[in-house]
Amino acid sequence: MSKTHVYIIGSKGIPAKYGGFETFVEKLTEYQKDKNIQYHVACMEENSQKSEIIEDEFIYNGAECFNVSVPKIGPARAIYYDVKALKYAINKAKKNKDSKPVFYVLACRIGPFIGSLKKEIDAVGGKLYVNPDGHEWLREKWSKPVRRYWKVSEKMMVKYADLLICDSKNIEHYIKEEYKEYSPETTYIAYGTDLENSKYTRDTSEVKKWFAAKEISEQNYYLVVGRFVPENNYETMIREFMKSSSTKDFVLITNVEHNKFYEKLKKETNFDKDSRIKFVGTVYNQELLKYIREQAFAYIHGHEVGGTNPSLLEALATTPMNLLLDVGFNREVAEQNALYWNKNNLTDVIELLEKNDKQIFIDFYQIAKEHVRLRFSWELIVKQYECLFDEYKVGNDYIKKNL
Repeated sequence: MSKTHVYIIGSKGIPAKYGGFETFVEKLTEYQKDKNIQYHVACMEENSQKSEIIEDEFIYNGAECFNVSVPKIGPARAIYYDVKALKYAINKAKKNKDSKPVFYVLACRIGPFIGSLKKEIDAVGGKLYVNPDGHEWLREKWSKPVRRYWKVSEKMMVKYADLLICDSKNIEHYIKEEYKEYSPETTYIAYGTDLENSKYTRDTSEVKKWFAAKEISEQNYYLVVGRFVPENNYETMIREFMKSSSTKDFVLITNVEHNKFYEKLKKETNFDKDSRIKFVGTVYNQELLKYIREQAFAYIHGHEVGGTNPSLLEALATTPMNLLLDVGFNREVAEQNALYWNKNNLTDVIELLEKNDKQIFIDFYQIAKEHVRLRFSWELIVKQYECLFDEYKVGNDYIKKNL
């Protein structure tokens, strides 16, 4: 039986240092059980040199990885990277005479170019699968022209995709309704997360050093982890926490780098005058980050745009209590296993939480972790992808029946 060759385009590559798509590709290859699938992963070569050469190829987690060198040309770099990587993958599939290769593109960056590329994919007998990600065109960090590009690009990717793999049921519903003129073929496979506890303890040197440096004590802080962008509702969370009578710290793990949004937020909220508010930078040590999550009093999640958010899954799997912004994306993931807040009542939720008996934390944590195990473990997610990729040869009818 010939192998199914799957070319993954759109992540920065593996080994993963950070990022949702990067972690996904890492786990997809790490947990692989179906040896009939051969993964090929595009990886971004980090240099500022202009080059049209694929520098090298290497094996990682059994995947055949190839480096793609692209110049540092601002936001357009990711578009250039995806196009170049996809062209290389198509040529590689053609050269190797792969039987029915799958080209899985993560995110909708290259819509204006996908029509001609789809013809090349068809010519080698392949299929184009797309993960539409979240509502990138709604993100405030983009200018209006860039947002328009994202929206047009999304439309084109939906039009030409043979299958759209959505990691959120809300996103899948949106794709089907927004682009019903194309009768898009879709399926739902969630993002995944690890369930193991951190290998670190209170006595681990990295733990001692971090907590001492940040002047934070275990189980005495609320925690936020995420990109520092307006649509993650940092202003609302900070304002509402400052209004509370909590004596605990509010710890924000994010990449502020004292940018314009940070300065604007400081000016409008005066959070720098509240000693409880602590921006502590980023944490790339995953074992340390997991320990920090485990030791939080509660996790606050303000993400409003996107699909299944990785930081939310990680919080549900590790943190005793989770306070989530009440939007469809978050309810879809956590269901009844969290407390929900809107933009006017987070203070009340915090006050109520601190008056509750500790038993509520134990009950919520145990139920939430079991919920994540049953729906979002990486073993389950990878199994679903392997079923989809390997059985694609017998058609989408199989996919619909088995996913």
